Amino acid sequence: MNHLLEKIKQKNASAFTHSGKFHADDVFSAALLLYLNPEITIARGNIVPENYEGLVFDIGRGQYDHHQKDSRIRDNGVPYAAFGLLWEKLGPEILGEELAQKFDESFVQPLDINDNTGEKNELATLIGNFNPGWDSKGSNDEAFFQAVSVAGMILENKFERYLGNERADRRVEEVLAEHTEALASGETPAENTNILVLPEFIPCQKRLSETNIAFVIFPSNRGGYCIQPQKKEYSMNYKCSFPVEWLGLENEELAAATGLKSAGFCHKGGFLMTTGELADAVQACHISMEQFQEKPVIVNLGGTEEADELLVQLPGVSSAKVVHLEFPELPELEIQGIYGEAALEKQEWKCLIKEQVKKILKYKPEAVFAGENLFAAYPIVHSLRKKHIPVLTLVQKDGKKLIVRIPSGS
Repeated sequence: MNHLLEKIKQKNASAFTHSGKFHADDVFSAALLLYLNPEITIARGNIVPENYEGLVFDIGRGQYDHHQKDSRIRDNGVPYAAFGLLWEKLGPEILGEELAQKFDESFVQPLDINDNTGEKNELATLIGNFNPGWDSKGSNDEAFFQAVSVAGMILENKFERYLGNERADRRVEEVLAEHTEALASGETPAENTNILVLPEFIPCQKRLSETNIAFVIFPSNRGGYCIQPQKKEYSMNYKCSFPVEWLGLENEELAAATGLKSAGFCHKGGFLMTTGELADAVQACHISMEQFQEKPVIVNLGGTEEADELLVQLPGVSSAKVVHLEFPELPELEIQGIYGEAALEKQEWKCLIKEQVKKILKYKPEAVFAGENLFAAYPIVHSLRKKHIPVLTLVQKDGKKLIVRIPSGS
């Protein structure tokens, strides 16, 4: 029995937190309590009232505060804040154990880190901006509950998204199992092995990246059918793309280019095509797979030819073309003795990096290998990782040279 949840949901439930300037931690904590019981009364103050029987959080040095010396730290080293302490007890009741843990890692922990260390967090900044200005005559409590209202909407939307994704994952597994059975029985012809027809739109790209499915077809809410190419695992590139001649065409022009009477539209970005008939949608996939000849590319950024020999030994890319690009030239520096700083303005530096990344992405690489120039490599690697482009580097272990993938979040 979850005694905390019982306490929150009881009639005339109350909670207390600190007054004054608020942060994402106490705001999301309050929003979580209100999500579970919209009738709970939340009060704010400098001191916890004597003999207070309600729930106390982010103040008072109790179970749901984190300002004391012996405050708790997760096994991964991330310190708890009040939101994390409450979520640990309440999250599984909302999302179940597995999803609650994922939500903690992706949503709660960054806010806990921000509250404990001040590390930059855009959501925390957004919530903090609800605090009245230094010379404002507005009520601090009123601003707090405005922020709580926004945080509540965010939580409600997040919870529904997580639960919706879980439902989608289960449905995709069912459809994949049906597809496998239909192939085995001959109901679905072998040439359609890499084409998955969905009964309705289901978010499935992440799961399908792990399979051999190259295209999905599903009914369009405008009538007819949509076709979407599927990306390779850990890649921004498709397993198979529509012919370049189709991109940006629609109606009669697309029908003439494809030979498919009901062809309706092919997005210039290549991520969507529509047809009026299911048979034409399937045929569009077949034509695309027959004509697809794209060779994988790995960009070697500032690395040596020695790295090339290792890169083409990577699993699944032995036929890859290795493209060499040099690091950008060292910008003008402001030097004081042995210390130097780039003389560029912040916006100029951003533009320089953006231009370099643009050159790399032009090749649609499966991955980018980064050489040893840390000054030049770091901002480019950071930008590529934000775009989910795999970045590789060279390390030595036990005297052996290895190509390793820089983990997400680096």
